[in-house]
Amino acid sequence: MSSLPISADLLPRRAALGHMALGFGGLALNSLLAGQSRASASGPPQALFPARARRIIFLFMHGGPSHVDLFDHKPKLAQYNGKPLPFPERKVQFAKRGNLLKPPWPLRQVGQGGHWMSELWQHLPKVADELCMLHSVCETNVSHGGACMKIHTGDEALLRPSMGAWVNYGLGSENSNLPGFVTICPTSLHGGANNFGPAFLPAEFGGVPLGTPGYPNTPAKDARFHYTTNARIAPGKQALQLALLRRMHQRDTASVSAEAGARLEDRLRSFELAFRMQMAAPEATDLSAESDATRSLYGLDDPRTENFARECLMARRLAERGVRFIQVSHAHSLKFNNEQWDQHSHLEKGHSINVGQIDKPITGLILDLKARGLLDDTLVLWGGEFGRTPTTQQGNGPVGRDHHPDGFTMWMAGAGVRGGLRYGKTDEFGYHAVENRMTIHDLHATLLHLLGLDHTRLTFNHNGREFRLTDVYGEVATEILS
Repeated sequence: MSSLPISADLLPRRAALGHMALGFGGLALNSLLAGQSRASASGPPQALFPARARRIIFLFMHGGPSHVDLFDHKPKLAQYNGKPLPFPERKVQFAKRGNLLKPPWPLRQVGQGGHWMSELWQHLPKVADELCMLHSVCETNVSHGGACMKIHTGDEALLRPSMGAWVNYGLGSENSNLPGFVTICPTSLHGGANNFGPAFLPAEFGGVPLGTPGYPNTPAKDARFHYTTNARIAPGKQALQLALLRRMHQRDTASVSAEAGARLEDRLRSFELAFRMQMAAPEATDLSAESDATRSLYGLDDPRTENFARECLMARRLAERGVRFIQVSHAHSLKFNNEQWDQHSHLEKGHSINVGQIDKPITGLILDLKARGLLDDTLVLWGGEFGRTPTTQQGNGPVGRDHHPDGFTMWMAGAGVRGGLRYGKTDEFGYHAVENRMTIHDLHATLLHLLGLDHTRLTFNHNGREFRLTDVYGEVATEILS
């Protein structure tokens, strides 16, 4: 299917020059004429049943926040503080573990639904009744690399498309001048680009980074889309160059293999998208027009929260402009010289810093989405690749906790979920998910369902096999649906 810009062989040369000189106005018109995305043209149908959500914002807490210290209230931890766990630990562990440890901070109930939250959370209780707590997420890997791959792609070892790429493939972007999947300030660790990549899906469906993936991750104030500016060549000339490339590609398609043709098509589409983004992307990420009240709501006026506030505010701007899947990463930072949520030691210091950085921005995001009517069709997902053990980690300085994939907490808010609901349960020590276990495949199935997609039918044929995000597993958690 032909894509942007308008092929020059459809117009006389003089008329083509005149149209292309109009630049982005003609480009936008041609985008409409080009029709639907390749996903809907040759892949799965867009929505298989009425969708509760139109887009997802994934707030990814890289490193593994401690569920028992933040959201999952376990009185037994205080009762048995300092004593051994009364049942055997999992056989595969990341580090040597010690005795039970009570949370450094008290947890209290907030909102009409009675969610438990650590006293570290000073702002999030304002939106407690918008949150659907998932207390029984489980079955990720015990190491960061495998766990990050599992939660992002559904597989801890093999290279698979990321969940954002699957969503983009299934539904496409609502704005042809912006990517369908954007990842804001991603890290290069523990899977790196594979965590937002398309793998064997067509390249156009992968996540486009806003900020260079790295360690530490890009400061939000410096985050830019790459390859969307060209000071040397005017837009009209760029359009003509792309039209020529499109004509050459169409002419030579029959002389190359199908695989080579697909790769060339993907590359050309990426050039065309970068061209279309030259005006749309700077406007979408420019926060200067936001009011002082909005900037304060997110915490841009506080050095402690300013970085993550920028990420969250950019996420809202991208969401309201039709980007389908937006990931916001709270990842590694040199500013505070900590490994973010990965507190094998210095738990009290590290989690205090981390919650302080995200508490106001996340609350502001939810309040802002709600005030603008966007929370009705935007699903917000919060969580890390695993939780942390109810026991201490031994021999690593001031007290910390090890990685814990056997039962931990994530939460959702917004479109299609029951705010104020507590779904699932871990045992009395916060170790095993024991009620309404939600595996990562179940989580992915539920996310796709909320978008109107049947996870068993969102498939792609690769190497003679039909692949899907949930592999051959996954059940929708229907009890959380509103």
